[in-house]
Amino acid sequence: MLTIKLGRGADKRIRNGHPWIFSNEISRIDGEGTAGSTSDIYSAGGDYLGRGYHNPSSLIAVRLLTRNREDIDTATFYRERITRAVQYRQTLYPGVETFRAVYGEGDFLPGLVVDKYGDYLSLQLLTAGIEARKELIIPALHYLFAPKGIVARNDVAVRGLEGLTMQTEVLYGDIPDQVEIEEHGLRFGVSLLTGQKTGHFLDQKENHLLLKEISVGKEVLDCFSYSGSWGIHAAAYGATSVTAIDSSEKAVSLGKENAARNGFSSIIRFETGDAFERLRGLKSEGRRFDLIVLDPPAFIKSRKLIQEGLKGYLTINRRCMELLNPGGRLLTCSCSHHLDRGMFQELLLKAAVQSGREMRLLGIHSQSPDHPVLLAVPETEYLKCFILQASDFVQ
Repeated sequence: MLTIKLGRGADKRIRNGHPWIFSNEISRIDGEGTAGSTSDIYSAGGDYLGRGYHNPSSLIAVRLLTRNREDIDTATFYRERITRAVQYRQTLYPGVETFRAVYGEGDFLPGLVVDKYGDYLSLQLLTAGIEARKELIIPALHYLFAPKGIVARNDVAVRGLEGLTMQTEVLYGDIPDQVEIEEHGLRFGVSLLTGQKTGHFLDQKENHLLLKEISVGKEVLDCFSYSGSWGIHAAAYGATSVTAIDSSEKAVSLGKENAARNGFSSIIRFETGDAFERLRGLKSEGRRFDLIVLDPPAFIKSRKLIQEGLKGYLTINRRCMELLNPGGRLLTCSCSHHLDRGMFQELLLKAAVQSGREMRLLGIHSQSPDHPVLLAVPETEYLKCFILQASDFVQ
């Protein structure tokens, strides 16, 4: 086991509850280890701060798993942690079979994400420390869920920062090409092997309910529609028509399948195309909408891409605002954690000014509660969902 001593003053954030220690905060490391080695952490003054795992190749050099002197290298440790995480979800969604079972730092298991899709599990082992403990984690998942199959969706760039390969790997059983899940009484096909994230956007399921009161009798535009969940919810809640746009032919095909599954093929029209360009085209065609859902992928994937990403968010939101009917609503989202709520709100104001529309803010929402946010770890809150309403006049 490694013993790691922090530099003077580097313990403040840790004492306040944050589990990350950066490489430049370490003053001394005693012992031999490899990526993922168990490590005890001490302040500059010698106070014990906790136990975690160390990766000398990562900017985040240590992630704490516990503040106590307990063994983090046993199956029992992970079974108990994951059990507590699942018990919390059972209080949120009694009887529900699809949810995020483990959300990394939000469940005190940094580096581990587990999503439950009925009888199947889709997980992400995001750090070298969690990858090294895979054989301790998998038995805990078998014990709790008895799944028919487990797939590791380790095809994410953050693993590269940990010195890990990016790949999708079936860890147990057989994973079908598509599984069917239920959300709010609606049915969706999900590809656990090739779908975005771990297969479905579970973090938006509470926000889908926001459409319930504002879709009745409305013409709806769904930008970056992926598998059609926003548009299908809008149709289920009374929309008269939905135009859904996505650049991926595969996503559009899945969206059409899901619309048919739920009996909304006549209401939802899917288009394959670039959302930025299609919005420009809709404006030139004189199209207007009562409700627009804008849920793009993260435009800001690192701090060095903030300015470029802000331009993208500004342009896409401005173009959506230009297409709103008087009194129309824009439900706009960002999943870039480098873009906080305050920055996003300022950006939306700028977009409103540029569009010549006066917009009212009706609500601000976040990710679903099975993605719990730790107050001490602002990085655990990444999803922002704003509902805006256009004024009754257009300049």
